[in-house]
Amino acid sequence: MNIIQESDYAIRAVLILAKNTEKDVLDAKTICELGNIPLRFLLKLLRKLIKAGIIKSYRGINGGYALLKEPIDINLRNIIEAIEGPITINRCLYDKDTCSASKGDNCAIHGALYKVQSNMIHDLEKINFEDLRKDTW
Repeated sequence: MNIIQESDYAIRAVLILAKNTEKDVLDAKTICELGNIPLRFLLKLLRKLIKAGIIKSYRGINGGYALLKEPIDINLRNIIEAIEGPITINRCLYDKDTCSASKGDNCAIHGALYKVQSNMIHDLEKINFEDLRKDTW
């Protein structure tokens, strides 16, 4: 599995919002500058994060973006899946009919890859933005 650049930008944006303790709302330009994120990518991923219920947007002259949840309740899995969809390291893990060995659930490779995928998901869930903003990783 390869985390795409958009997920990397999304993680940076959420971390910027998690570290924002002085103001409730940050505008896109500020997030863009602090995270070194191209604005067109930022706006696209902010929409996905809003749809996933991770951040909220505020309109108006003092509008911008803020976390909808507490940083401790947001983890890396949440962000990656909001941007990329469900985490899978091989298509046969979500669609048994694509097994090139035509074994479906009886494939030893499926079992091994499922274990790797489960461990990775578990590890991503353990890393929350409360810890990241405190630099405890």
